Amino acid sequence: MSRVSVVVSVYSKDRLGFLLECVDSLRRQSFKPYEVIVVLDPSPDLVDFFNSRLGDDVKVVVSEGFGLSNARNAGVKSARGDIVAFIDDDAVADRDWLLNLLKNYADSDVVGVGGAIKPLWEGQRPKWFPEELDWVVGCSYKGLPDHRAYVRNPIGCNMSFRKEVFEKAGFFRSDVGRFGKKLLGSEEPELCMRIFKRIPRAKIVYDPSAVVYHRVDKGRLSFRYLFVRSFNEGISKATISSPHNSDFLTTERSYLQYLFRVAFPQRLKRFYNLKCLCQILVLFISISCVLSGFVFHKIAKF
Repeated sequence: MSRVSVVVSVYSKDRLGFLLECVDSLRRQSFKPYEVIVVLDPSPDLVDFFNSRLGDDVKVVVSEGFGLSNARNAGVKSARGDIVAFIDDDAVADRDWLLNLLKNYADSDVVGVGGAIKPLWEGQRPKWFPEELDWVVGCSYKGLPDHRAYVRNPIGCNMSFRKEVFEKAGFFRSDVGRFGKKLLGSEEPELCMRIFKRIPRAKIVYDPSAVVYHRVDKGRLSFRYLFVRSFNEGISKATISSPHNSDFLTTERSYLQYLFRVAFPQRLKRFYNLKCLCQILVLFISISCVLSGFVFHKIAKF
């Protein structure tokens, strides 16, 4: 079996409680990680704070720059395992998470594996919030495969790669992705597209049996958050798209096809149901915001 380094990034003292629960879930894995690496933003106060509160079995690393991509890159560079797995600081891993990720690496062509991310709602799930939009809160969404499948990229809260991949394809781009509370993303698909271009026969797997649970706080259960996150998703996609990777948006096109062939028709059959009508409206608004962000960035760049 491979040695697995698990990387967790944290940027705020306020997230200590979440981080401790995350690390505890890693300690309880049925397949023990070779090491757990907590990566901090380069702030002296932050380093002192977490160094005194994490156990000796946790390696603390300081990122060379701010932002999630820089933190992940620092974790990869520090990792001694053959496989590098990533989980968010506000997520907890199922006991068999690593075991179920690892079994997919029996195929030597598999270079990356991601799993399912299930939401842990603070309170109840809003009735107006459709499962197809769970990507807005960093979770697996309805429209993804419900069985093991090859995909373009995993979702950052639950993903892993062979370490050698980063030597061949490079690291996460530091000019894209989450930066503090800025709701940008797309660093994972950008990396994976480079992987496919530079590593012949590379495969990336989505295995829903490898589960993590991601907290969704009340701050993300508002229409405003939905609008801003969707708009920034469009900006993120526009930032990394170019005429040289015209096939980059195939996943997004498949998702849109799913919405118009399945999600919308299912709800339109129950148009008399207020919940269904609200979800139709929310889906339409989110799509519109993503497209607006994409067009806005392209025009601004032009």
